[in-house]
Amino acid sequence: MQIKDFKIDQNLKELTEHRTVVLPVACYETTISQNMNGYIPLHWHDEIQFVFIIKGEALFQINEEKVVVREGKGIFINSGCLHMAEEKNHSGCVYICLNISPQFVMSQELYMTYVNPYVQATNLPYLYLDTKELWERNILDAIIKINQLIQEESPFYEIEITIQLTLIWKNLIINGFQLEYEQTEMLKSQRLKQMLNWIHLHYTEKIMLDDIARAGQLSRSECCRYFKRMLKKTPLTYVTDYRIQKSLLLLQQPDSNVTDVAYQVGFNSTSYFIDKFRKSVNMTPLAYKKLKNR
Repeated sequence: MQIKDFKIDQNLKELTEHRTVVLPVACYETTISQNMNGYIPLHWHDEIQFVFIIKGEALFQINEEKVVVREGKGIFINSGCLHMAEEKNHSGCVYICLNISPQFVMSQELYMTYVNPYVQATNLPYLYLDTKELWERNILDAIIKINQLIQEESPFYEIEITIQLTLIWKNLIINGFQLEYEQTEMLKSQRLKQMLNWIHLHYTEKIMLDDIARAGQLSRSECCRYFKRMLKKTPLTYVTDYRIQKSLLLLQQPDSNVTDVAYQVGFNSTSYFIDKFRKSVNMTPLAYKKLKNR
């Protein structure tokens, strides 16, 4: 199952139901370039995520960190972490994406001891999965196995999936990673999500830097530092990028026109919208509309 129209709510929480079997598990192959945006936009979800690169390479951003993951390697992304992915070097990147509800990884009796401490750790937004260590290879092999099990649906495959999930988690926690819990890091993540939430609710309106800073209970300078550190861009650049992202779907509607779309997503000038759109998408809004409505 390839998710192309990547839906997120105003909090950037992904709306996709992560369930491709009767279990609270989703596993599917994703071709990054086939996404409506041409990349996997910034989002988060409660599920933990494991990725295995089948082909090519991808640049992942998890919170404020970036990591390149190449063919044959993988990555673990923790619950609640903001993340996005884009293809590297036109490599035609394809990866297996495995999302699991943390509560399903182990039984209720074992969850608080063996899962919750890792989900709550503030120094574990992600783990790069190489093939140098046995525990890493075991995790990557289990991801591939789960993907095969879902595709084949052989008898009792759901039970075999639960076995593989236990194997994945056992190998993740035996690697000796030291967990940390910093209240300040939790607060930073919460404030950034508050500011993003405010932008996503008000992007059609006139937005000032003071408005965004107020939503995160920060000064203007602190607000800018948060965005620069976490998203590598200014708050107002993020607003523009988000408006462009929202315009993509509107432009695909047959009866839409460029001027109307520009104003619907918060631009007060059609020419400014066209300029920013061209720089972001490498074509004009009209060319994009014609391309998508062939």
